[in-house]
Amino acid sequence: MQSDNKLFSDLARLGQSAAGTLHGAKAEVKNQIKGKLENALQDMDLVSREEFDVVREMAVAAREENAELRKRIDALEKVIAKKKKK
Repeated sequence: MQSDNKLFSDLARLGQSAAGTLHGAKAEVKNQIKGKLENALQDMDLVSREEFDVVREMAVAAREENAELRKRIDALEKVIAKKKKK
């Protein structure tokens, strides 16, 4: 009877050891993949989110300024056209 308990105890320890080993292997694989991805992304020369947002805001401001300038040009062209008719 006691040998059965020892057998189950040994099997439980073996299972726990295997689970610990698998957990460690999983963490190691995860770290290796993460490192490789970080290196690949650095080699791609990508911009950060902050840099992208700054450039996007500049583009929006430039479009707004262009729209305002277009309105002013149209108004000035109307004035010139009226003066030419007179």
